Amino acid sequence: MIKEGDIAPDFELEEPQGHRVKISDFRGKNVVLYFYPKDLSSGCTKEAQAFRDNYKTLKRLNSEVIGVSNDSKEMHKKFIAKEHLPFILLSDPDKEVSKMYEVYKEKSLYGRKFMGIERSTFLIDKNGVIRKIWRKVKVQGHIEDVIKAIKNL
Repeated sequence: MIKEGDIAPDFELEEPQGHRVKISDFRGKNVVLYFYPKDLSSGCTKEAQAFRDNYKTLKRLNSEVIGVSNDSKEMHKKFIAKEHLPFILLSDPDKEVSKMYEVYKEKSLYGRKFMGIERSTFLIDKNGVIRKIWRKVKVQGHIEDVIKAIKNL
């Protein structure tokens, strides 16, 4: 079980342009690693907009934002273009990283059970240590909690 205080598991995934990105590439910066269910869905759009609208503040706090979903690189391109997202979105189509971070879970919607990403955020410090984990994230007020946690590092 991943917990606060652990070294963040390293991984390598592709961003929409095909560049390989490793979480360890960001040592020396804080990383807000967030997992979300679906590009262009209403809740995920609101979450991405909150990170976008506060991106300059996060950058001033020496932090980078990385979003991960199981969507394709093509869907990420559409999402980035439509919402003018200034941060990295990574595609995890095989769900390896989602499983590694224990966010790929059984979910239920209108009585129907299915597997998918549970909205979660991991705050990783400049040394690669997980300092804060939010699971079952509610979008409303989440960005404020993230910024407060970074300021408290």
